[in-house]
Amino acid sequence: MPKLPADRSESVFTDAKPAYTPNQAMVEAHRCLYCHDAPCIQACPTGIDIPTFIRKISTGNLKGSAKTIFDSNILGMSCARVCPVEVLCVGDCVYNEMGVPPIQIGKLQRYATDAAFEQGWAYYAAGPDSGRSVGIVGGGPAALACAHRLRRFGHAVTLYEKRPQLGGLNTSGVAPYKMPAQRGMDEVDWVLGIGGIQVELGVNVGEDISFEELEFKHDALFLAFGLGPDSRLAEAGADLAGVEGAVDFIERFKLGQEDLSGVCQAVVIGGGNTALDVVRELIVLGVPEVTLAYRGQEAGMSGYTHEWDAAKKEGVRAAWQVQPVGFEGADGKLSAMRCVRLDAHKQPIPGSEHNLPAQRAYLAIGQSKLGDLVAGLQGLEVARGRVVVGPGQATGRPGVYAGGDCANGGKEVVNGVAEGRDAAIAIHDYLCALS
Repeated sequence: MPKLPADRSESVFTDAKPAYTPNQAMVEAHRCLYCHDAPCIQACPTGIDIPTFIRKISTGNLKGSAKTIFDSNILGMSCARVCPVEVLCVGDCVYNEMGVPPIQIGKLQRYATDAAFEQGWAYYAAGPDSGRSVGIVGGGPAALACAHRLRRFGHAVTLYEKRPQLGGLNTSGVAPYKMPAQRGMDEVDWVLGIGGIQVELGVNVGEDISFEELEFKHDALFLAFGLGPDSRLAEAGADLAGVEGAVDFIERFKLGQEDLSGVCQAVVIGGGNTALDVVRELIVLGVPEVTLAYRGQEAGMSGYTHEWDAAKKEGVRAAWQVQPVGFEGADGKLSAMRCVRLDAHKQPIPGSEHNLPAQRAYLAIGQSKLGDLVAGLQGLEVARGRVVVGPGQATGRPGVYAGGDCANGGKEVVNGVAEGRDAAIAIHDYLCALS
């Protein structure tokens, strides 16, 4: 994969969770109780044998530790950085019930997987050629995990990605204080290192090539095309310069440069994790006054509590129970967001309209679902924009599987990895049955 420009805007961010030194990792690893039926394993969507990989760190077997991780999660290096461990493995550590700080599983996982990457340890090889091929639509975590496992089985794999680079949100959407874009692209190179994964970039499936053509070309398909554009608002003034989607903004400053000079006030609309990422990013990018505008109360936010706590410490303000009713500006540029206050039932309070001054307003109110791209394929069910799947991520159309955001609606990176891996195993079984 090509290198990104070094002067992109995300380069001003520092690591929110600095890597462990060898001594720190050893001390932390020795704290693990190696629980029987460890709840941390159950909390991990990819089911990593967490006590075992930690035990291997404590005994000096770093190469074996990383392999234990990669056996379950080939994108373990990025997941160590981007997983919300506070509500997954770390959140379920038994130490939480004992009033003792939980094991820092994510930092230990990063310690082991970073060592594997830096040392160039190769654990897997492509299997003997099976004579079968699989087309994968998308290039994000689910697609990469599926492709890698399929190559281990010996199947030919082609990734079809409409963007100019692979990695999905790991490249273009992860908050840079968790992981910079280049690290995500370096991991893509590491995954592709198994060999034999063909990549076709700039291919928009459904336009440049049809799904039916892909089915004719391959013995099976895995759909992992993610989510669509940011949802927009229809209120007056929503077309003013400065009113834009949050995901578009994140991608732009992660992969290139973003000019926020002259922006003194910004508002982010939403209460999910994307909104929390953006408010924190704007603070670091130098916007003096950043406000999170949410139509509910603080306790009702869908974003993670630990992320909002960090945002408050960094100086982010909040406007609770407000709803935008329009945007105002001059010469086509935003100057304020017009709001109305909501009551406990989220109904507008008469006479409560007011302005929130802002030169930028970022919409973090969700993304469109792309399931309709395949809704016309016989036997393939789409519900609420998501591709419906059953066991092994199989759709109702023989030989077609789906995973990641297009099927789960927008979960964590680790969920996409798990679904891609499980789909690969199911696809392998399907292809073997064809022989």
